Amino acid sequence: MEIQNKAAEFQNPAYPPGYGGNQVPYGYPQYAPQTFQNAPGQANYAFQGYPAGAPYGPGVPPIQNQPSGPSGAAWMPAPPPPLNCPPGLEYLSQIDQILVHQQIELLEVLTGFETNNKYEIKNSLGQRVYFAAEENDCCTRNCCGPSRPFTIRIVDNMGQEVITLQRPLRCSSCCCPCCLQELEVQAPPGTPVGYIKQNWHPCLPKFTVQNEAKIDVFKIIGPCVVCSCCEDVNFEVKSMDESSVVGRISKQWSGFVREAFTDADNFGIQFPLDLDVKMKAVMVGACFLIDFMFFEQTGDKNQRAGVWQ
Repeated sequence: MEIQNKAAEFQNPAYPPGYGGNQVPYGYPQYAPQTFQNAPGQANYAFQGYPAGAPYGPGVPPIQNQPSGPSGAAWMPAPPPPLNCPPGLEYLSQIDQILVHQQIELLEVLTGFETNNKYEIKNSLGQRVYFAAEENDCCTRNCCGPSRPFTIRIVDNMGQEVITLQRPLRCSSCCCPCCLQELEVQAPPGTPVGYIKQNWHPCLPKFTVQNEAKIDVFKIIGPCVVCSCCEDVNFEVKSMDESSVVGRISKQWSGFVREAFTDADNFGIQFPLDLDVKMKAVMVGACFLIDFMFFEQTGDKNQRAGVWQ
């Protein structure tokens, strides 16, 4: 399922009036030129958005608009790594959209016995960028359910672990604001690059995205009722003052059969093309945390409809 393009109306001021060459041709999200101001002292995480067709950095322009193609096991070719890029995150430097597809586990469908989750992380061409796998024991998976702590290891096409996500055991209800959900993102493994922390709110799912210094960078805000019935569920990524939307994490509707009989979910992640690759990795981690919190089903337990459950 393609994410709708809402940025085709942005024009490059460098082009003459009426020129249409910088339009987004494939429904791939782009952003108007703007500078995002983060918390004080966060100038290194400000970004300048570029519409398609505008020059971007030295050398060959990055891949901005990737047409949709048939899904498959082909891997995305490794681009040249940018300066100061953690190993393995260079793939994220040239894309502004990621698709996360959870694999269907036959044993889990037939028996209800919870297995370790596995995910394919792709670009919009359908090329696999990473493969992610949960690492957990049987007792934790089936006793703690969606609230379980986990370690998710994300590997590249060489089988090298490039990102590690660690979620500790925390309260799953907004009734206990002292012990809310959090997740640590490491890239490479052992080196924290950011954190996701749930904020207490009586109605809305709210999270704060932090950098490696635990300084707030973004906010993620979801809907009051987290229910995917024939439509996508969007979690907006916003500036710290919540005045502008800078990205989105979308739980995509997968069809009646898949939604009713499996907990294998599809997600789309949008972020600015030139956002720091570390923050892109942290947003991938936020997607997994949201999946476990609101869309994971275990045994006879249905998915949550909001923060109060």
